[in-house]
Amino acid sequence: KECGKHSNADKLSVTKVNVGGEEDLQIVCGAPNVAAGQKVLVATVGTVLYDKEGGSFKIKKGKIRGEVSEGMICAEDELGLGNSHDGIMVLDENAAVGSHATDYFEVENDVIYEIGLTPNRSDATCQTGVAKDLAAALKINFNGDGKVNMPSVEHFKTDNNSLPIEVVVEDTEACPRYSGVTIKGVTIKESPDWIQKRLNAIGVRPINNIVDITNFVLHELGQPLHAFDADKITGGKVIVKKLAGGTPFLCLDEAERKLNAEDLMICDGEGKGMCIAGVFGGLNSGVTDGTTNIFLESAHFHAKMTRRTSTRHLLFTDAAKVFEKGSDPNVTVYALKRAALLIQEYGGGEIASEIIDIYPNKISKKEIDITFNHINRLIGTDISPKEVRAILEAMEIDIVTETAEGMRVAIPTNKADVTREVDVIEEILRIYGFNKVPISNQIRSAVTLRKGVDKKKIQNTISELLTGNGFYEMMALSIVQSKYFKEIFPIPESELVFINNT
Repeated sequence: KECGKHSNADKLSVTKVNVGGEEDLQIVCGAPNVAAGQKVLVATVGTVLYDKEGGSFKIKKGKIRGEVSEGMICAEDELGLGNSHDGIMVLDENAAVGSHATDYFEVENDVIYEIGLTPNRSDATCQTGVAKDLAAALKINFNGDGKVNMPSVEHFKTDNNSLPIEVVVEDTEACPRYSGVTIKGVTIKESPDWIQKRLNAIGVRPINNIVDITNFVLHELGQPLHAFDADKITGGKVIVKKLAGGTPFLCLDEAERKLNAEDLMICDGEGKGMCIAGVFGGLNSGVTDGTTNIFLESAHFHAKMTRRTSTRHLLFTDAAKVFEKGSDPNVTVYALKRAALLIQEYGGGEIASEIIDIYPNKISKKEIDITFNHINRLIGTDISPKEVRAILEAMEIDIVTETAEGMRVAIPTNKADVTREVDVIEEILRIYGFNKVPISNQIRSAVTLRKGVDKKKIQNTISELLTGNGFYEMMALSIVQSKYFKEIFPIPESELVFINNT
């Protein structure tokens, strides 16, 4: 209702705000865009808000430079509705005075589960992966139907072939599969609220409709995607290869990094880097507000290669975390179609090329033999062959052959960690239920430590393991200041972890 300058602070304003109560509230505000007549969001005294780190704080009545303040006029980041702190949120003129923010924004109640995913669970890095695991457990233990409704891509079709992109994969070991498609005539804008809300709920900052959809599909299906501005792909050609060590590359975060000779790169027709494969995009080829044509990438990169590159450059992105666990090579085209349909729905455009799919050596389901005796001996219980069969089918593990002694099973390619019989037994046990395994009171155990443990050998083994995975080892004297090592070990301070006595 009213807004005037604070008498004791040039950058503060004293406002009178009608929140639907009997009296107006006086609130001191530091936002540069606050003005009389605005419809705004107010956190009244007693409201509990949360900062970006999840810490809570309660709004209290107090004095700011001598003026009473009875609440806070909020910016979007203070309410978890965005990331901007440039000023307060100004609502539409038709916003009802005194109404709750949840009603204005039509906020739905939802529950967010944060799971502690172990590094081996490559199949559970996404919503559908977790849902399939839950569906299997519910089917076996609570008579559920075991169904997970996957998004349909049946309406995907190529509209024309007006924007073809040629793709050459020079290193098929580091990139066993590369899929892509072009979409012409897209409009870059904000994503719909439902996508933004889902991304915000898992801590992913919305950027624009194209980038948001690639992030959404990553967390939905476990397949990382990357969108290039197709008009910036020189020569209309994509080359997947390694560049010379020391080659500079300008990343999306505007930082220039020196490439290692083992870093796999997505390059244009002139061999210039556009993206660190599976890890991080480049600034000069990414989607901007002026983008109208995109090339959408959906690939499968080698897990160890991705992990080493990610560690070398300290780029622990969501995409890298999925690839280094072992992504599913046989979901790339499905994820590509899913993302393309969403982009058309919320950004327009037409599919302007056939789907490119370079997959020279198809990765098939691994077949493993299991025996019923071994299953029950390891688990310590008596699971019947019928129960084993039901559990495997619930997890979409195919039974190739079956005898009285055991089975040969085919493991889905999204379960990169299941490579041995004991791994299959672990899968069976997880769905069967650890709580159903009886614990005998006759169990006795003892641990004997061998004398003369070679600590130096252990240290060397760990050191070799870490350096082999892309880490650097520095042996410094504890009484020498770290500044003396800057010239001989030139790594930016932002990438180092300092201990207190340096």
